Amino acid sequence: MEYLGMSYLAAGLGAGLVVVGAALGIGKLAAGALEGMARQPEVSGDLRTAMIIAAALIEGFTFFALVVTFMLATQAPKEMPASNRPAPAATTEAAK
Repeated sequence: MEYLGMSYLAAGLGAGLVVVGAALGIGKLAAGALEGMARQPEVSGDLRTAMIIAAALIEGFTFFALVVTFMLATQAPKEMPASNRPAPAATTEAAK
């Protein structure tokens, strides 16, 4: 028996969590960098460079997590072990 519906639901939830986490991380990163640039304008070039590198790393992790999420969603379902399979229905002479 295949339960593909649950894997698609889990992939959607996982992708949503990844995107929300990345958005929050980049938002905090940009807020901190802009605050630092406002406090010390002379180091704005260094802060901008560090911010772009950190944002690129966050985006790279986000894309990796999305790829893993969708790979798990489209993975072929595995067979249930023999010990967990339900017993076949008994056939009786009356049913024939």
